[in-house]
Amino acid sequence: MTDKTTFIVNDMTCNHCVGTVRGALEAALPGSTIQIDLASKSVSFTGDKAKGAEAIRDAGYTPEAA
Repeated sequence: MTDKTTFIVNDMTCNHCVGTVRGALEAALPGSTIQIDLASKSVSFTGDKAKGAEAIRDAGYTPEAA
């Protein structure tokens, strides 16, 4: 069973940000399903919630509970 986690990332403002966040999550959680919606600033992924949040923070963004 893989739980899906959703964060709001308000400092993700452009497609470059989306690519950075996606790359960080892919590196931290190989094989994870990642969905990012820039309009709503939501980032959803499967896998370890803490690892995903850390990856987003390490990329320079601020994950907040959705």
